[in-house]
Amino acid sequence: MFKKETFLYIFTFFFQTNRRKDDRMNLDIRNYIEDNFKNATTDDIKESIEEALSSKEEVTLPGLGVFFELLWKNSSEEERETILNKIHDQTKKD
Repeated sequence: MFKKETFLYIFTFFFQTNRRKDDRMNLDIRNYIEDNFKNATTDDIKESIEEALSSKEEVTLPGLGVFFELLWKNSSEEERETILNKIHDQTKKD
């Protein structure tokens, strides 16, 4: 069952509970995100992405990066080219 949690909540909890004694992070973000969204619907994923983007909290960026990695790894060369062009076009805007 999908755990209805936002990226902001997930990472706040994750970072607080995964500190070692020397205060460095012991992170396995990929597995944590993939496990949390294993049973999520597309609506759940969309809501989490939109909430992460609207919050503008930097702590959500690693989770969004995991989603991007999944997208990239499972895209054809043509889809990758489309993604690259969209990113390129958006970085050129004033």
